[in-house]
This record gives sequence, structure tokens and C-alpha cells, in this order.
Amino acid sequence: MSEHSSYNPTNPVEKWLDERLPIIRFSKEHLMDFPSPKNLNYWWTFGAILAFMLVVQIVTGVVLAMHYTPNADLAFDSVELIRRDVNYGRIIQGTHAVGASMFFFAVYIHIFRGLYYGSYKAPREILWLLGVVIFVLMMATAFMGYVLPWGQMSFWAATVITNIFGSIPVIGDPILTLLRGGFSVDNATLNRFFSLHYLLPFILAAVVALHIWALHVPGNNNPIGVEVKSSHDTVPFHPYLTMKDLFAIVVFMIPFAWFVFFAPDILGHPDNYIPANPTVTPPHIVPEWYFLPFYAILRAIDFN
Repeated sequence: MSEHSSYNPTNPVEKWLDERLPIIRFSKEHLMDFPSPKNLNYWWTFGAILAFMLVVQIVTGVVLAMHYTPNADLAFDSVELIRRDVNYGRIIQGTHAVGASMFFFAVYIHIFRGLYYGSYKAPREILWLLGVVIFVLMMATAFMGYVLPWGQMSFWAATVITNIFGSIPVIGDPILTLLRGGFSVDNATLNRFFSLHYLLPFILAAVVALHIWALHVPGNNNPIGVEVKSSHDTVPFHPYLTMKDLFAIVVFMIPFAWFVFFAPDILGHPDNYIPANPTVTPPHIVPEWYFLPFYAILRAIDFN
């Protein structure tokens, strides 16, 4: 690795560290000096936006978990307590809730950009497949997070979605019972979902690291779809693309901040501000907006 690197430690501490754990060399090679096509447009900035949003979601989620109570009798009240009594709780909870929507908004653009410019083709198949795994993990994490406030829509969404597993022949019922922790959605289900909702973002971060690794082997695709032929066609990732990504993140933060500060609940469903009641079914059971296409597909399938 050191034979092909332009990095030269400048002081004894760097030299000592480089001989034992070359993390600075690794960062310079793979983050700063990574050769990127000169003609990348702003559609390529959504990868950095998504990395930023993942950090935001993990940080706000860890803080919220400090105050949340995964108990069917206390979960709804604990969310309201966070919003009303925890210092900056309304902003933290709003950032996490709105952040989920903005996360999916950015990932859909990222996916459609990849489809439009053919980023799924050789030699980037593994990169694309890891992206699919990331998307599935995102959906699982978001669904379990949607259940945690334990409002009407949370409870009944959990009931509807977990019932899907019961339709699997032979093994469906045991899987359903294991997932719910009983014969219906209840306190055990909430505890399971909270535990998995806390775990999955860290698994997601690990797969994102693999996704970035898979990107750095063939390099970035570009708008014209012609593979880079020489170093004359590329620029170092830093400062050229880091500045572009930073500008895109700042622009992305403007609508994000508007939703957080002025309309944190506008993307939610009114029924989810009513405590869960197993005896009253809402008139319409609908997921968050980013699941609507998949929910429409689900409703079109007759499992009988």
C-alpha cells in the first residue's frame, strides 16, 4: 500500500502511527486523493447527503433512546414527554422524524440517478446489490421506528404488516408468533421492534462502508457513461467534490430545517397522535408516504 501512495508523514508521531496503523494514509488515499470524473453533476452529491443524514439519524436516535420507554402503557406518553419536557426534545424528535422522510427522499433520488445513468451495469453490480441491501435495511428500520410512538397508526400498521408473515405456507404462523412475541401485537412486539430499531442503523452503517468500498474499486460512473481512461479525466475528491458535496448538503438542509422548525408533524398521519387502541380500527390504515408505492402493491395481492 505504501509503495503506491503519495502520502509522506511529516512528523515523528505521524511516522510512528503510519507504521502501526496507517489510518491517515488510508484517509488520504481513499477519501482525499480518490480520483473522480471531472464531469460529475449535482445528482452525484446525494451519496454525501445520505451519509450525512445517516449520521443525523443515528445521533438523534441514540439521544431519543435515552428518554424513550419501550412499554405499551408508557411509550406514547414517553414520546410526548420528550417533545414537551426534555431539553430541545421537540427539535431532536422532530429532526429524527423529519429526517426519516428526508432520508428516503434523498435515497429515491440516489436510486433513480443510478437507474438513469446505468450505475447498475458492469463493473458495478456489487455496488448496486449492496445499495439494494441498504434500501431493504432502511425500510425495515423505518417501519420499526414508525411503530415505536405506539399511536393508532403505529399499532395497526404493525398488525397489518406482521400479518404478511402469517401468509407464508407451513412456517408462517411460527414466524409471526416469534416476530410479535405472542399471538397479537402487544408489549413484547414493541420491545422487539425497539431493540431491532436500535440495532439496524449500525448494521446499515456497516453495509454503507461496504458500499463505499465497492464504489472505490471501479470508481464513479459519470453522466456520459464512458469509463475514465486516464488521470487527465479525473480530479482528486478533495477539495473539488468535497466542496460540491458540502454546498449540496447546505442547500438540502434548508427545506429540512424548515420542516423541523415550522412543520415537524406535517409528514405524519393525524391518527398516530391518538394512543394505540386495539379495540378501535382507524378508518384508513396507511404507512408513511415513502412506503405508499409498496403498500399499494401489497394491497393488490390477494394472499388467499
